[in-house]
Amino acid sequence: MNQAPQSSSWRSWTGRDTGEFWRGVLSGFVLFSVVWTLVVPAMRSTSFTQNAQSTTPIALPQTTLSDISDITERVLPSDGVTLPVVWGDLGAQMIASGVIDQAKFTSVYASRGGMTPEMNALLTRTDNGALTITKENAPMLLNLLWALGLGQTNAILTEGPISGEASGNDPSRFASTAGWSLSVGNPMDHFSAHSFMSLTPEQQARVERVSKGIYRPCCGNATYFPDCNHGMAMLGLLELMASQNVSEQAMFDAALAVNAYWFPETYLTIANFFESQGTPWETVPSQVALGAEYSSGAGYKALLQKTAPVPTQGGGGCGV
Repeated sequence: MNQAPQSSSWRSWTGRDTGEFWRGVLSGFVLFSVVWTLVVPAMRSTSFTQNAQSTTPIALPQTTLSDISDITERVLPSDGVTLPVVWGDLGAQMIASGVIDQAKFTSVYASRGGMTPEMNALLTRTDNGALTITKENAPMLLNLLWALGLGQTNAILTEGPISGEASGNDPSRFASTAGWSLSVGNPMDHFSAHSFMSLTPEQQARVERVSKGIYRPCCGNATYFPDCNHGMAMLGLLELMASQNVSEQAMFDAALAVNAYWFPETYLTIANFFESQGTPWETVPSQVALGAEYSSGAGYKALLQKTAPVPTQGGGGCGV
């Protein structure tokens, strides 16, 4: 009685029921193939789509508080940066010419806490020494240099893109011209109208070369097309440096220091990016940092896709 069940069971595997067994196996295999072919790829596709549409920010290099303090002091020294130019009596000259209306100028700063003795000296005295830019005086120097760039006669203004087809042959419509509200009369009455300094042909050529390589992050143009206040102010600084025989490299170096005080967050971020790549800020050529890849509006925007900004305060705005 014990053998019958064993024989019957063995037949279900080896006898006439074997075909049914293999048909079951085959059906199971077909079903598994269908699932693997259709369902699993669909699940993977859904997962990829969800990941692609994820709003989770890309992990960008983080900067510690100690890093920020260190980078800030190297990019924006607390004692300022002494520029390779003597200011002399340029403020007084610009008042005399009318490119600066002294009453309007002082009125603007009266609403901002008043003018410091240093500011008064730069505006009115005739014996000023070398310019030093600091976090505190950067906005005022921006305005003084803006007036200088606007008023100083130069072919870059009269024959360059700000007066050519790129501007519709109308230089009066830009922020750097129409936006200068601190002159006596119409600002265009002073556009390239005064000779505060003299440039030799070689010095003029130097200004033109350097101005084509200096960008600012508030727009997309080089200083050679000074359509905003920062561009016009930088032009004034370049003219002043060239007139005092500053070398081309020193002009770039000074321009980078000045741009950093005018756009502190931008240049702290650029410096932090280079340092995160293993390149100390002090070793980055000024021409590279000031070029379109990093210092133009579009270049800086692209950089922010690679690194996080380093927030800070200060700088000079796009108006007086």
